[in-house]
Amino acid sequence: MSTTLDTPDTWDVVNPATEQVITTVALTSLAETDAAIERAAEAFPAWRDVAPSDRARLLRSFARTVEAHVDELADLEVRNAGHVVGNARWEADQVARVLEYYAGAPERQFGRQIPVPGGIDVTFHEPLGVVGLIVPWNFPMLIASWGFAPALAAGCTVVLKPAELTPLSAMRLAELALEAGLPEGVFTVLPGRGPVVGERFVTHPLVRKVAFTGSTKVGKQVLRGCAEQVKRCTLELGGKSANIVFADADVAAAAAAAPGGVFDNAGQDCCARSRILVQNSVRDEFLERFQAALASFVVDDPTFEDAQMGPLISAGQRDRVRGYLDGVDVAFAGTTPDGPGFWVPPTVVLASSTQQPVWREEVFGPVVAVLGFEDEAEAVALANDSDYGLSGSIFTRDVGRALRVARAVESGNLSVNSHSSVRYWTPFGGYKQSGLGRELGPDAPDAFTETKNVFFSQS
Repeated sequence: MSTTLDTPDTWDVVNPATEQVITTVALTSLAETDAAIERAAEAFPAWRDVAPSDRARLLRSFARTVEAHVDELADLEVRNAGHVVGNARWEADQVARVLEYYAGAPERQFGRQIPVPGGIDVTFHEPLGVVGLIVPWNFPMLIASWGFAPALAAGCTVVLKPAELTPLSAMRLAELALEAGLPEGVFTVLPGRGPVVGERFVTHPLVRKVAFTGSTKVGKQVLRGCAEQVKRCTLELGGKSANIVFADADVAAAAAAAPGGVFDNAGQDCCARSRILVQNSVRDEFLERFQAALASFVVDDPTFEDAQMGPLISAGQRDRVRGYLDGVDVAFAGTTPDGPGFWVPPTVVLASSTQQPVWREEVFGPVVAVLGFEDEAEAVALANDSDYGLSGSIFTRDVGRALRVARAVESGNLSVNSHSSVRYWTPFGGYKQSGLGRELGPDAPDAFTETKNVFFSQS
């Protein structure tokens, strides 16, 4: 591959279940990135000035077009990202739902009238301009939609860089946007390398905001670059979420839910409940039931309808995850298919210390560490003893305890007696090194605007 930033080169896109090349994608050069950003800037004034009802109509058209291609998009995600087919269909449909939801925003993005002496004062939400989105490989099209749908609804134009490993669904979405009637330059997907395309989003003066989803390490680099530009920045970064199971919980239900809470998408999920805290008096019962639940958890070819977990995204990710299992106490593990594919079995580890890497670091694979606790105060302290604070779960029948613990745990998204983390109609984001800002929910379009204040004198 070429190392010259101005020279386009290519990337072989690999199916992680077969290790075979699906296709070869031309990567966007620095010059092409600049040209795309300039086209987005040229398209911005006309898109900003589209009547709210017409912008809403175009977004609904985009949603219907995606809806008509759900099976095609799901197939791309199965082959390119290793997602099991049932999940992939749901994700493709969710992209349509997210677009549909934010299609309601253009006609409901209200300013305020503020009482002041000597006249009236009003506020306007003005779209920022060109927005650069950098999205990861774990949920390629779904996370992309969380950024482009509210940004387009707010009146911004969007340039999007998918992860090198998983560009195909985002590239197809850009084609569907044009089919749906969105003007040229309003939504552009630029497959390419982070140091080329992503870094240029950060440094280019015409890009007014960068929304990044990915690792905390790279997120810090994006934040530093945006700070140099005094550029808006939203970061959705890593997680090491706690699943807290109290003795008064429905232990059978908590154990039955545990595999899906951490092994979904092969654990490649920033919301994965990769630390399980179990009250000591029910620890053995929970582990016994968890092992039984894992025995029926289906790890198989992601094209199979009954598969619940597929492969990891790459050989490098597989090897990285395996490294966390060296020298740890494995309580039990699932199985993986024979043959090709980047497989790691779903694995349950008994933590011996809160300083173990498998307990403290984001493994981003199908590995969960289990630790006991004595009382509520210790559970909260252990949950909060982390650099991250993205998501988590609390299993208890005590409503008062659920409320106390939910308020005490330093995390942006929590579920009680559930592992649900993300709903597009509610805010999503993290504490501490899990990120800055919030995505999704009714206020998401406002994050792609400037608030303009205008005073009208009555004299």
